Amino acid sequence: MQHAYAEWGAVATAGLGADIEQRTLREYAPLVKRVVRQLSAQASAVMDREDMEQIGLMGLLEALRRYGMPDGGFGPFAALRVRGAILDELRRQDWRPRTVRQDSHRQRDALRALTRQLGREPAEAEILAHLKLTPKAYQDFLQAEVAEELASFDELVEELAQLPSDRRGPEAQLMVTRSIAQALTALNEREQKVIQLYYEFDASLKEIAAVLDLTEARVSQINKAALAKMRAFLQQA
Repeated sequence: MQHAYAEWGAVATAGLGADIEQRTLREYAPLVKRVVRQLSAQASAVMDREDMEQIGLMGLLEALRRYGMPDGGFGPFAALRVRGAILDELRRQDWRPRTVRQDSHRQRDALRALTRQLGREPAEAEILAHLKLTPKAYQDFLQAEVAEELASFDELVEELAQLPSDRRGPEAQLMVTRSIAQALTALNEREQKVIQLYYEFDASLKEIAAVLDLTEARVSQINKAALAKMRAFLQQA
């Protein structure tokens, strides 16, 4: 990513200035890398990591120019903009073709049916046998499910950020960031923990499952439910 800093700094506009922009890009580069790690598992077949990092840096620069001088609220806002920029490009490249999405829906329905049939949450071995999936394919399915819900959530946040020109600026963007923080309060303790582990600490579904003594499928379900609650909270607000 080193060559990218000079490139983005070279196109700096009036306002914060090129020096501040380049310094901020360097400071928040680990954030870009973290987002890319989260998304690369399900998108590596479409876009390599270096390209994702380049797009993420562009999203970071856009976030900086929208937000203004970085402060304590910039990190969460920047993470959303970086993730949104990468997801936009993945959607443009149709990273989940229709047949893949249809397979995902069928697997989701089959998993629900198995849960009803057993009257409990199925073990991973039962899920693999029922869905006829390899462990790797099952992991890809879970990651794609989370990414799909995350894309939907990011679209809502993007809508919130598209304020009228007379309301744009650091204050308005800070309101968006604070709204997201408030949306977290709509979650129960376990949902908050899953969101924190996945999005702030870059833990994998497997790692979170081990920490919370749950199956990876259950962690994925909690993650999706938490994002749905946050989306509903923001829509009502």
